[in-house]
Amino acid sequence: MFRLGAVLLALALAIAACGGGDDNGGGSSAASSSSQSTSTASGGAQNASAEGKQVFTQNCKGCHTLSDAGATGSVGPNLDDLKPPKATVVRQVNNGGGPMPAFKGKLTDAQIDAVSTYVSTVAGQS
Repeated sequence: MFRLGAVLLALALAIAACGGGDDNGGGSSAASSSSQSTSTASGGAQNASAEGKQVFTQNCKGCHTLSDAGATGSVGPNLDDLKPPKATVVRQVNNGGGPMPAFKGKLTDAQIDAVSTYVSTVAGQS
């Protein structure tokens, strides 16, 4: 039980540290217009995965390691090692924690869902 708490705390700290550094604009508007395309009947999962990867690359890559995204950040936890479940990623992205800022209000619900699905699906796969 203690180990799970430590892992969740580490994930929270990592996610919190990752989001504040990308102020070069363009991150959320481009992603939010693409998030509407994920609801198409055919290829919805592929679109969601592509969108999740894009959101991760624009907002999380600088702090987290995730092989599928080519990310080698070291401020936040290594997501390949953590292999967090989707619900944990959603909670951390929404609320932040430690040095990680909250992304609720900065990312759309669809973007948060896409990046959470992406991370929980690909973490530890490479």
